[in-house]
Amino acid sequence: MTDAAAPRPVRVLLADDQPLLRAGFRMVLGVEDDLDIVGEAGDGVEAVELSRRLLPDVVLMDIRMPRMDGVAATRAIVDARLPVRVLVLTTFELDEYVVGALRAGASGFLAKDVPAEDLVTAIRTVAAGEAVVAPRILRRLLDRFADVLPDPAASRPRVLDPLTDREREVLVQVARGLSNAEIARALSVSETTVKTHVGHVLTKLKLRDRVQAVVLAYETGLVRPGK
Repeated sequence: MTDAAAPRPVRVLLADDQPLLRAGFRMVLGVEDDLDIVGEAGDGVEAVELSRRLLPDVVLMDIRMPRMDGVAATRAIVDARLPVRVLVLTTFELDEYVVGALRAGASGFLAKDVPAEDLVTAIRTVAAGEAVVAPRILRRLLDRFADVLPDPAASRPRVLDPLTDREREVLVQVARGLSNAEIARALSVSETTVKTHVGHVLTKLKLRDRVQAVVLAYETGLVRPGK
């Protein structure tokens, strides 16, 4: 009898125009047995090309890069329907680019000075198909752009029509930053029921994850910053 094969390491592509930062990320991630850095890109065009060729599980994507920025590169990867998820790395001065990247299909974002253990956890989480942007963080970002969000007095966009009243209520709670357990308590239902409703929301609205659900809730005016 032999032991079961170990899980395949998460394959990571580093995309940043600063070699020193890429070297730092390589040092941090290289000590993890379940992470494998398969390539490095110095600009957005190269990031897209290597994503097509290497098919990494996760791309650590810088926002500001030459030839093609991280938002455009993320959109190109998502539009190509590659089995690749994007984790954006940024600074707090670039919040507007982060929102753009999330709209383009990124699975989340982290600050570049994130603790090493948080970066490793985020990569594993994204590789598993989940999002790593806490809705509360995204809410603070969207607070900065309240002026461009829809007028709450306007009629609701038809994009939300497929949702039942309960599913719309769950979407509101998700956008307010509540976890499944917190939503379950607020609505007096089981956590499993909430998880089912969230899944229906994502499927009906053709969204990849909770992050995009939060963005859509704000974009449609279903939830307003600070509400």
